[in-house]
Amino acid sequence: MVATFLLPLLLLSTLLPVAFPLPPRPPVRCGGSGGAGGDRAGCVLSNAYGAWSSDRADCPVSAVAYPASEADVVAVVADASAKNMPVKVVSGFAHTIPKLACPGNGSSGAASSLLISTARYDGVAVDAAARTVTADAGAPLRAVIDAAEASGLSLTAAPYWEGVSVGGLVSTGSHGSSWWGRGGAVHDHVVALRLVVPAGAADGWAMVVALRRGDALFNAALVSLGLLGVISKVTLALEPRFKRSISYEYRDDSTFQDDFARHAANHEFADITWYPSQHKAIYRIDDRMPLNATGDGVNDFIGFQSTLIAVSSGIRALETALEASRNVKGKCKMAAAEIAAKRLVGNGLRGAGGRLFTGYPVVGFQGRMQTSGSCARSPPTDTLSACPWDPRYKGLFFYESTAMFSPAVRFRDFVLDVKRLRDVDPDSMCGVDAYNGLLVRFVKASEAYLGQPEDTVVVDFNYYRASDGSSPRLSQDVWEEVEQLAFVKHGARPHWAKNRLAAFRGVRGKYPSWDKFGAAKRQLDPRGLFDSRWSDEVVGGEEQLPKADGCALDGRCVCSEDRHCSPSKGYYCRPGLVYSEARVCRYSVSQLA
Repeated sequence: MVATFLLPLLLLSTLLPVAFPLPPRPPVRCGGSGGAGGDRAGCVLSNAYGAWSSDRADCPVSAVAYPASEADVVAVVADASAKNMPVKVVSGFAHTIPKLACPGNGSSGAASSLLISTARYDGVAVDAAARTVTADAGAPLRAVIDAAEASGLSLTAAPYWEGVSVGGLVSTGSHGSSWWGRGGAVHDHVVALRLVVPAGAADGWAMVVALRRGDALFNAALVSLGLLGVISKVTLALEPRFKRSISYEYRDDSTFQDDFARHAANHEFADITWYPSQHKAIYRIDDRMPLNATGDGVNDFIGFQSTLIAVSSGIRALETALEASRNVKGKCKMAAAEIAAKRLVGNGLRGAGGRLFTGYPVVGFQGRMQTSGSCARSPPTDTLSACPWDPRYKGLFFYESTAMFSPAVRFRDFVLDVKRLRDVDPDSMCGVDAYNGLLVRFVKASEAYLGQPEDTVVVDFNYYRASDGSSPRLSQDVWEEVEQLAFVKHGARPHWAKNRLAAFRGVRGKYPSWDKFGAAKRQLDPRGLFDSRWSDEVVGGEEQLPKADGCALDGRCVCSEDRHCSPSKGYYCRPGLVYSEARVCRYSVSQLA
């Protein structure tokens, strides 16, 4: 019954043209207005999902500034510096899951804190002769790609989701997938950037630091997490325009752990999506093509399309009902329906003019194939559909865990452990497969201090998040064990812009150049104006003590006592099923079981 109900919903949301989609809500919402410059007072900040990983509370800020030029950025940083105010930066998108953009201690009683929004600082300029594009920090990725393509050039690397700003994606290490050339991380294609940092009175309280590849501070500034100052402008290297050819090949997953490296070596933009409960691995055959190759296709990934609000809220309601009734078989039917729908529509690939998918390969210009996110570009007049996770409409609500493995052999060992865990109870894996399985991508070694120190395999997976942070979840113990297999046993690094708080334990020890980054931070922001309680939780890598009751349910801690789970609802702290050193919240009819 579940599959019969779900498959038509999924197809309805992907095959029909969507009328009246709503744009995402702005991340900053204010009660009062300030001067003519557009500054605001009495505001709150939230991310695009309506909940952070650190907690679920909005971030109150006493003032928000909206600079429109580098001179404006210098002025607002100087004013905050003179007043010794905590400062953070947010774009017009705010898809970061940790609470990195919340200034100060984030409490409503904070005397003063400044949030700088780059939503209006969005210029883009292409230098065709130099094959570069220079973008203001708030420039949308889509605007940068379109400007480059219009000049006969292409941006080689981009994250799969286009609803990000240039400053945000560079500062958090956002990436696509490639072990070729300079690799899949966008920051490794940066050739220059400009930072605005606090200064003393003699220097006007703020200054611009211009950096180029090879400069002493350049590698610290690339993935800086907003801790060094405000990224003002970014210059990215471009290539002559080219096309891409994409096909998806469906295989049994029996040799997946032995095939992934060869796949990445053979195809420039390769990835793999693994559905462990279905014993399937979907190989993306993705290669560069010359401009004269036939095809004008589009990559419009179905998970990033505007979805009818009734569909996304219906899927969420179904999943919540399955959770409440502990119906794991229903989750498995959802997973099967999800894979069937994606296969039918080519995962969102379209032919020329946006025509429906008719078969592989789909060939199109790099700028139309490398990233997607049509729901982020919805006009404000539309009312019937939205991004499926839009928090205003009780749609999809999920965790996103991303683990980065190097050397690659660690990923192979991780896959084998996950297969052993699957063999204990195959149905327990269905909850992740009902979203997008485990997406496997490839990122090349980086010189950035907080980038990847070796060629890396990146695994990203989404799974159900309860509307109430105190509610346990179906098969919760399995995904907590998968997290601990990744981040503890196999030493994976967490993606800076994703993950639950527990994934960041011990993170400093996983970056060989952490001390170099710390030295750069002390040089550029000696007073710690760009620090906050929330960013300290992430980069500090320390588990918050004492642990609160129920802290493991939302990933704020790893349980060590039953009270960190939910004993009143039958969830107790237990060892892992495969990784015995793991500690997970497992359902049991008896505390003694």
